[in-house]
Amino acid sequence: MTPYQYKIIPAPTRGLRGKGVKGAEGKFANALEQVMNDMGAQGWEYQRAETLPSEERSGLTSKTTVFRNVLVFRCLIETDISAVEPKLLDAPVVPVIAEVEAPADPDTPPTESTTPDIETEDDDPSGVQDLSDALKARAEQLSKLD
Repeated sequence: MTPYQYKIIPAPTRGLRGKGVKGAEGKFANALEQVMNDMGAQGWEYQRAETLPSEERSGLTSKTTVFRNVLVFRCLIETDISAVEPKLLDAPVVPVIAEVEAPADPDTPPTESTTPDIETEDDDPSGVQDLSDALKARAEQLSKLD
């Protein structure tokens, strides 16, 4: 089902003067033509004219029914999500940082860090690790530096 938005406006009750327009009927037709052209320029499509009852107050306690003439227009709502083509994002790149402690004596070889490295071997043969595990490991490394 195609979604539409509707707009209801009051029909003109008085005619409009115009170039070459004569008589009451011509002025009324000119007023109606102006309304139709203005709405069409805004993207509204004319549907129909309706005469509908409207209950109004008459005095302090009584009510009267008055019939109102309205023009019905509609416009297509542009919310078709199938027009938007989703795009897959590239996998996030996790930097591998290996920390090595500086030796206390320049003549001694460096030893491995006691902090866990981000890069670990899991069951994944491609070496790609779950991002949350990598972030947790990095957070531990940073907290030990403080």
